[in-house]
Amino acid sequence: MNPPNSVLVVGGGPAGSVTATLLAKEGLAVRLIESQRFPRYHIGESLTPSTRHVLQLAGVADTLDQQGFQVKRGGVFHWGDDTWTIDWSKLFGDHMRTWQVDRASFDELLLNNARDNGVKVEQQVAAKAVTFGADGRPTAVRCQPSSGAEFTIDDFDYLIDASGRTGLLSAQHFRNRTQHQSFRNVAVWSYWRNARLLPDSPEGAVNVVSSPRGWYWVIPLSDGRTSIGLVTHKDAFARDRRAHTTLDDLYQAVVADSDTVTGLLTDATCVAPARVETDYSYVADSFCGPGHMLIGDAACFLDPLLSTGIHLALYGGMVGAACLAAMHRGDVPEDTALRFFEASYRRAYTRMLALVTSMYECYQGKDDFFWTADRLIHDTPPAPGGPAPAGGVPARPDSASFGEIIAGLSDLREASDTSTRVQTSRLTAEARRAEAGQPAPQNLPAFDALRATPTDDGALMGWQVVTTPRLGIERVVPE
Repeated sequence: MNPPNSVLVVGGGPAGSVTATLLAKEGLAVRLIESQRFPRYHIGESLTPSTRHVLQLAGVADTLDQQGFQVKRGGVFHWGDDTWTIDWSKLFGDHMRTWQVDRASFDELLLNNARDNGVKVEQQVAAKAVTFGADGRPTAVRCQPSSGAEFTIDDFDYLIDASGRTGLLSAQHFRNRTQHQSFRNVAVWSYWRNARLLPDSPEGAVNVVSSPRGWYWVIPLSDGRTSIGLVTHKDAFARDRRAHTTLDDLYQAVVADSDTVTGLLTDATCVAPARVETDYSYVADSFCGPGHMLIGDAACFLDPLLSTGIHLALYGGMVGAACLAAMHRGDVPEDTALRFFEASYRRAYTRMLALVTSMYECYQGKDDFFWTADRLIHDTPPAPGGPAPAGGVPARPDSASFGEIIAGLSDLREASDTSTRVQTSRLTAEARRAEAGQPAPQNLPAFDALRATPTDDGALMGWQVVTTPRLGIERVVPE
């Protein structure tokens, strides 16, 4: 194929708008269509520090600082019988911070930034169907504007599906989404004024509180409101919903069920109607193919726990844009770029899947859990109680590895440094172990026996993302 010069992006949320911006900044002609009119309400207010890095590349991080969004420096986790605090500034430096955002304002700002960087943005235009050529490449997208006649877009070289859970390609065309049975959850939430945070919370920290019902989030926002929600299994939600006349009644009842959460609401007032959303977890069998990529919720959705959604969306957008920019310049052939994109994006998802599943399915105390986090980012993790291996891994578990993963820093580091990558098979083995509810392995040989089938690490080794002097991927020359 000829190097791609033009891209159609379907979806104007964070995944679509940031990917489009990065591609336009690298000289590609980018058109973006979005089915709704921004600003529009969206849940998912809590961001990770990794997003700051990608948003700096998109040229919008400083603007976000000026918007007055709540600064976020970590979180407090009250899980089971344990409580632990993650303060990213103390762990990794004062610069390590992010935001708790109002998504309506945040998403509109990102979409406007895309337009300011040369992206042709069209709102209230829904993508209805994709036509593929004999070679399997998308050749046209049929569109329906909110008013007027249908039309077809067929002047693009590459299609980026950032259509969210609608899943233009994975759900509607390929029908290749796999549901995760562990996360068949429902979230119910509202907003409060004058709510407090748990003691010792870092600035703007998210509070996560487990419960026999599931778990609660407490997220402070810049306008004095606090987002408070419960994530619970769909069967429990259905049972509770039948027992209450209205959704607001149910919400007030489940909030009152947690002594920890109600202790934060002594002087608080609920100021909005309750909302509900189904959080079924899924992953597409493939994140890309000839002439197309899936990014953000179009590719995968994990769970609200640990705020993985926007991290995975922007990380995937950065890697996808890097691959397409390198293809555009003729630096790398399509098959190599797509293999790198698929492997990089999927391993980031798999690491988060393993960590979240461990919290849900086989939590046995914070020390055991911190060992799991160590294994997910260190190539030679220590056995519990054993000596530290070469490389400075601590002999006793602490929260640093967990803090690094939920900050998204491990994924950013591995994308741009081939020497620090953990084998994907080990990440997959951890995810499978947790999904089966198995306890953490007590030694490395036992852990090795859990290795999964071979994965495409060959697509990763020898290649890395670069951001200077241009965004792209490049082969690492062995010393």
